[in-house]
Amino acid sequence: MTAKITPPSVSVQYGQTGASTKANELGMRTMQERAYAKRGEQYLLIKSPPASGKSRALMFIALDKLNNQDVKQAIVVVPERSIGGSFADEPLSKFGFPYDWNVAPQWSLCNAPGADDVRVARSKVAAVREFLASSDKALVCTHATFRFAVEELGIEAFDGRLIAIDEFHHVSASGDNVLGTQLGAFLARDKVQIIAMTGSYFRGDAVPVLAPEDEIKFQTVTYTYYEQLNGYEHLKQLDLGYFFYSGRYTDAVDKVLDPDKKTIVHIPNVNSRESLGDKLRETEEIMHALGTWKGEDVLTGFHLVERPDGRILRIADLVDPARQARTIAALKDPAQKNNRDHVDIIIALGMAKEGFDWIWCEHALTIGYRNSLTEIIQIIGRATRDAPGKPKARFTNLIAEPDAAEDTVVDAVNDTLKAIAASLLMEQVLAPRFNFTPRNTDDGRLDGYDYGEGGYKPGGSNVGFDEATGQFHIEIKGLVEPESAEAARICQEDINEVITAFVQDTRTVERGLFDEDTVPEELTQLKMGDIVRDKYPDLTETDREAIRQRAVAALTLVQQARKAAEGGATTNGPGEIGGGDPVANTAFIDGVRRFVNVRDLDIDMIDRINPFGPAFAILSKTLDPKILKQVQEAIAAKRTTIPAEEARDLAVRAVKFKKERGRLPDITSNDAWEKRLAEGRLAFGKHKASGAYDE
Repeated sequence: MTAKITPPSVSVQYGQTGASTKANELGMRTMQERAYAKRGEQYLLIKSPPASGKSRALMFIALDKLNNQDVKQAIVVVPERSIGGSFADEPLSKFGFPYDWNVAPQWSLCNAPGADDVRVARSKVAAVREFLASSDKALVCTHATFRFAVEELGIEAFDGRLIAIDEFHHVSASGDNVLGTQLGAFLARDKVQIIAMTGSYFRGDAVPVLAPEDEIKFQTVTYTYYEQLNGYEHLKQLDLGYFFYSGRYTDAVDKVLDPDKKTIVHIPNVNSRESLGDKLRETEEIMHALGTWKGEDVLTGFHLVERPDGRILRIADLVDPARQARTIAALKDPAQKNNRDHVDIIIALGMAKEGFDWIWCEHALTIGYRNSLTEIIQIIGRATRDAPGKPKARFTNLIAEPDAAEDTVVDAVNDTLKAIAASLLMEQVLAPRFNFTPRNTDDGRLDGYDYGEGGYKPGGSNVGFDEATGQFHIEIKGLVEPESAEAARICQEDINEVITAFVQDTRTVERGLFDEDTVPEELTQLKMGDIVRDKYPDLTETDREAIRQRAVAALTLVQQARKAAEGGATTNGPGEIGGGDPVANTAFIDGVRRFVNVRDLDIDMIDRINPFGPAFAILSKTLDPKILKQVQEAIAAKRTTIPAEEARDLAVRAVKFKKERGRLPDITSNDAWEKRLAEGRLAFGKHKASGAYDE
C-alpha cells in the first residue's frame, strides 16, 4: 500500500448534545416531535436529513390521522423496494404512543416476489384496488406501483386517504414526471391528505420539485443537518473532501481508502470518464489493492481479503449481479444490525445509497462525479449515522485530474467544477441556518438568540445564535425586506435552492475560479440576479432582490466563517484539516461573530466578495500547478465581448449607479465594478443599435 493522502476537506465540528437521539414521553425524537406538532395539516412537507427518523415520524402522524382525523387509509410510497422495510411493523405503544403501526403482509407490496420492474409494478395494481376496498389501514408500495395504480384507478379512488411520499425529491414539476403530474392532480382535487418526506430537497437539475402554486399549499417542517448532527451522542466531526488523481483510478484508490475504516466504495458509472469499462474487474482490482483474496464466507458470500498484518477484511460485493441477492440478504440480516464486525467494506455501483442503513459506515468514498447533487447528499448520508465508537465520518470524492493537453479537457474541467459545486453546497447544507434582517437602530433582537459578549447592541453589527434550533440571527445594513408571503417563505426555506442553481452554473463557476478579470459583483449581483429572476419570474423586483441578497449573504458568510474559524489558513475560506487538534464545536459560530464584528456588515460589502475564493484555494493546493495554469488560461480565453443579456443587466445597474451617485459610471475608473458597469452600458448601446433586443 502506498502512503495515504488526506484529501483537502471541509471539517465540521458538532456539539454531541445527544438532543436528537433522546425521546419524549411518547417515544418521539426531536424531529418527530416537531413534525407531530403539525399532524393536523392536510399537506405537510418534511425536510430532514437521513437517519433523523422520518419513517417513524410518518407512522406517528398517520396513526393520529387514522384514529382521530377521519382519514380512511394510509398509503406509503417509496422509490424502491429495499426502502419499504423502513415502514415495517413498529410497536410504538411500547415507548408511550397510544397506537402501534401495523402493515398486513399482503399489503407490504415491497416484499412481494419479483423484480421491481414495470411488469411486476402493473401486476400489483390489483392489490392496491383490493386494499382500497378493504377495511385495513396501511399499505406500502413503490413509486412505480402507485403511479400505475393512479393511472388505472383514477385519482378519485384515493379520496379520503393519506398519501405519504418518501424520498420526495424523485418528484418534479416537469410534465415528463408522471408522479409529479399526478401529485398536481391530487392537489387540484383537494380530497386527499399528503405527507411528503425528503432528506434532500435538491433534485440536481433546474426543474423544481413542486410548482410554486402547489408548494405554497404545504406546511413545512425543517430539521437541519446541523440540528441532527449537533444532537448526536457519538459522532462529532464530519469531513468532506475531493482528491484528484491521474491515470487509472484503481491505482489511486489505496491512497484514500483506509482499510481500518468502515467504508462504502461507490465505483464510477460504466459510461463515466473515470470508468475502466469493466465493473467486475474494477471491483477485483480494489480488493487486490486491499490485500490477498482468501475465499468467501459460506454464510454471507462476503469476500475474505487478508491484509499484510494478517487481519481478514469482510468485503460485500454489490457490483456483481450474480452476488447481489445473497449479499443484500446478508447485509439486511436483522440479527447483525448491531454487529460492527459483520462487514468491513461495501463495494457498490448503483446501490447502497438512498435509504441504505449501515450505521457503522465511517467513510463514503465515491469515485467519479455524480451528476445529481441529491445523489451526493444521499451518499454522504450513509456515513452520518450515529454509532458507538464512531467519533468521525468522512466523504471523499475521487475524481480524474483535468488535463488541459487532452481532447477531453472540457469534460474534465466540467467534472471538476461540479465537484467543487457539490463541496460548496454541502458545506452550506451542513451549516446552521441564517435569519437575516435589516440593521435596526432600535431594539431588533429576537427571542431565544444569544448575542454574545455584551448582548444585543442597537445600531450595531449584531449576531445572535440559537443553540436549540441551530439558527443565526444576523443584521445587515441595506438589506431589502421581502414584500410577499411567498418571497418571505423562500427567504426562510429555499435559499439553499437558489445557491444550488448558482453553484451549478458552469460558466459562473468558471469565471469565479479561473478568470482573474471577473469582478465579484458580476457574480453576486448579475449572475445571482439572473438565477433568482429565472427561478421566480412572477415575483416583484423587490422580492427578487430580497432573495438574491440573502442567497449571496448565506453563501459568503459560510465561507468567511470557515476562514475565521480556521485562523485564516486559506484565502476566503476552508482549507485542509488534519494532523492537529480538532476545532472546537463552537468554531463556526465564533467564526461568524468574528467576521461580522470586524466589519461594518452591509450588503454592498458582501457583494464585493468572490464567493468562489475558498474553492480556488483548495484547487491550488490539490492540482498540479501546470495543469491549474493551463485550465485557468483556457477558461479566461473564453471571455470575449459582453453578451447582449449581460450588457442589458449591466446597463440597468449603471442606471441605478447614476441615481445613487449623480453621475454615470466612468470607464477609466480604478474601481473594477464601476469600470465594468461603464463597459456594459456601452455594449448595451451597441447591441441595441444592431437590433439585438426586441423591445
